[in-house]
Amino acid sequence: MMSSASPFNARRLEGKVAIVTASTDGIGFSIARRLGHEGAKVMVSSRKQKNVDSAVMQLKKEKLDVTGMVCHVGKADDRSKLISETAEKYGGIDIIVSNAAANPHLGQILDINEAQWDKIFDINVKSAFFLVKEAIPHMEKRGGGSVVFVSSIGGYNPFELIAPYSVSKTALFGLVKGLVPQLSSMNIRVNAIAPGIIKTSFSSALWHDDKTEKEVASHIPMKRLGVPDECAGAVAFLVSDDGSFITGETIVMAGGVSSRL
Repeated sequence: MMSSASPFNARRLEGKVAIVTASTDGIGFSIARRLGHEGAKVMVSSRKQKNVDSAVMQLKKEKLDVTGMVCHVGKADDRSKLISETAEKYGGIDIIVSNAAANPHLGQILDINEAQWDKIFDINVKSAFFLVKEAIPHMEKRGGGSVVFVSSIGGYNPFELIAPYSVSKTALFGLVKGLVPQLSSMNIRVNAIAPGIIKTSFSSALWHDDKTEKEVASHIPMKRLGVPDECAGAVAFLVSDDGSFITGETIVMAGGVSSRL
């Protein structure tokens, strides 16, 4: 049983070690917090030291076993350091949640330039893959593990003004499927989540005032926006033994918004 101070009632991840990228705010922070409450030792990370310090302080106040470090996932050295220091501190790695993403372009798709296109795919797809690739040997040593990529409902139905970003999220669905055969032989499961419109700083333009939020919510069958904690529970399920026969899948959490390619 968990202590009365915890809002959760399971310790499904006791003894596990998790890395969550871009985990000092929003969805990433909620995921790190949930994994910690379920018993995991968690390495949080983001590009800014002050954000890392703030997140670690907040999570430690909840009596969670967390550490944090700066990691720009687009930099190979940062990724390597994140993997090696986590393994050194906690003795291994069991769980990777790849949440970091970039979107330098807002507007019509044909207006994007090559540098913006490259950044979107370098961070959202390539860096996500190489982060996982580098962690795989550590997972193998532990006898297996679990990977979750944070994609988006936009990967199924691209948002017009962030279409290149949406396409990069479509690529993550393919990456999940592509990794399954080889990772399964290593007892490593790989899945994704595809959040809809979640109330985070990234989506703040869609809910910054009541009128805008109501208009956006009117297009969602559940008539509301999601919150980060509603993503965290699905990730905790996927990386736990409750999801032990699930790999190659994407869980959509979008309030009923269509998710067909």
